[in-house]
Amino acid sequence: MNIKQQLASAFIISVICAVCFGLIALLIHDRRLDAFDQTILQWIQGLESPALTNVMKGFTLIGSGMVVAILVPSVAVFLYFVLGHRRELVFFIGVIIGSSLLNEVLKIIFHRARPTIHRIIEATGYSFPSGHSMAAFTLYGVVTFLLWRHVSSVFKRSMLILFSMLMILMIGISRIYLGVHYPSDVLGGYMVSGSWLAASIWFFHKYGYAGAAKKVHP
Repeated sequence: MNIKQQLASAFIISVICAVCFGLIALLIHDRRLDAFDQTILQWIQGLESPALTNVMKGFTLIGSGMVVAILVPSVAVFLYFVLGHRRELVFFIGVIIGSSLLNEVLKIIFHRARPTIHRIIEATGYSFPSGHSMAAFTLYGVVTFLLWRHVSSVFKRSMLILFSMLMILMIGISRIYLGVHYPSDVLGGYMVSGSWLAASIWFFHKYGYAGAAKKVHP
């Protein structure tokens, strides 16, 4: 896939995810997702057991701000000192910070209250879109994007994608299981984060790689 195809793909994905997020937000506003949210929420929480609760608490801890605050500097150090990629480092930090700020702004705009049916843990703040889901999608998505070209074999690339997808999915599900988010909060978080990440990748491909190429080949 050449650079033009990559730019077009990133742009299209960003637009599609943004449209999906907008539709979810409209359906939530019109209360057309209430039945869906309640059905999925009750089904997932119906699986409750002491062992599963510990697993879900573990995944929600991994997606917490405290753990992300540890992972982000670790990835940054790896990008700068091991791979020597300054442009990728700036891109990585910008994507992470931008996603966090975007989540805060959207929560204030939509100010959706959290579920009250059965909370296993307590959480404060607004519910839509899910901050944990956005953080997980952004972090593991951008790390996969940055590591992709450094992984040569098909098997390793497949494992990288599967691991990222598993972490994103389980962190999102853990928020539903623990009763602090509706399913639509998680889906909304995935969509807006997907749009932000794809738009960031488009910008990076267009101006990051292009700028580096111009310096090498004036």
